[in-house]
Amino acid sequence: MNTLLVTGANGRVARLLRRASVPGALWSQRGPGADLDWSPLDGPQALLDHCARHGVPGTLCMLAGVTPGPGARIEDNAALGRAAVEAAQAAGIPRVLLASSSAVYGHGRARPWSEDDPTRPANPYGEAKLAMERACAAPGVTMLRIGNVAGADALLTNPRRPLRLDRFADGTGPVRSYIGPQTLARLLHRLAQAPTLPPVLNIGAPRPVDMADLALAAGLPVERQPAPPEAIAALTLDTTRLEQLFPFADTDSAPAAMIAQWRACKEPS
Repeated sequence: MNTLLVTGANGRVARLLRRASVPGALWSQRGPGADLDWSPLDGPQALLDHCARHGVPGTLCMLAGVTPGPGARIEDNAALGRAAVEAAQAAGIPRVLLASSSAVYGHGRARPWSEDDPTRPANPYGEAKLAMERACAAPGVTMLRIGNVAGADALLTNPRRPLRLDRFADGTGPVRSYIGPQTLARLLHRLAQAPTLPPVLNIGAPRPVDMADLALAAGLPVERQPAPPEAIAALTLDTTRLEQLFPFADTDSAPAAMIAQWRACKEPS
């Protein structure tokens, strides 16, 4: 079994994944609490020392990244990704998985986005992730264009009650591609074991979900408001390529199952 080394272990997605128990995974972050005290921006030496003592992992998965927020330097995503790729190359790690985002596609549309569609980011975060992809493209590197991870986005962690969600003219709410943390854990393990991978993969469960359905499955009160003109009704991912690599269960797309996974993996409050 190829060992999977995951960087960014203190991030929101990685904390869920650690509790989901990714098979064969090692975890890296700055400071104590992980298997390796290392960030790619610190240079490769700590990684090289770890590999000399414990062997070379088969895959490096970089979940570390800069997300939008006050004072956040989202343009640093390219440097972070490049540092991860260069460190993996120095250590002889043959495969790198880089966490990108569905934001690289741009505005929503009725048809799901496929990996071969043109990228036209509609916001600075999408532009930063696309810049990372372009800076890091190399043999053995796969960009993971992740939709939403249940429990890691603002929907389920928003303290506002009731949640306010847009209602569009057809009566639906915002529709997005989600994936549960336990499904994502199994998926990353499978990708680490795959003989070959494409340079880009969309990451989400096969069936998109209405965000209102996900909130209601969590028992959260929802208040609907008319969608403003700039609101995006659907931003969904075509997972045909991913489904050739990973056997999704039918329940992996169900809001109730995603909520159950989130609750099983969330940190005690």
